Amino acid sequence: MLCHCGRALETATGDRPMKQKFIGKILAPLVRKSALGEKPFGKSSPTDPTFVVADARDFAAEKARLLALIDRFAQRGRGEVGKETHAFFGKLTGDEWGELMYKHIDHHLRQFGG
Repeated sequence: MLCHCGRALETATGDRPMKQKFIGKILAPLVRKSALGEKPFGKSSPTDPTFVVADARDFAAEKARLLALIDRFAQRGRGEVGKETHAFFGKLTGDEWGELMYKHIDHHLRQFGG
């Protein structure tokens, strides 16, 4: 989960550039408001296949990596983060990226009682 969240944050930091997928161009306008609203992500939310992690990982190393990525994301600021493309939603503002990353990490922490 830590590696998965890190991979998602790498998109927002510019370390993992992505293009908006065709399905996102069609469906994103329909779900954007609910995904960025106050309601937490639901169970079984879809994920980009490139963010799936199936191998064993070192917890401490992945935790440190994720915390460093969160710091880098915050240090980039709204303007820089807003230049990145989300694989499903396409262009997001810096504030939208922040809300989405918060909700994503919160979603996974809740899975483990965090």
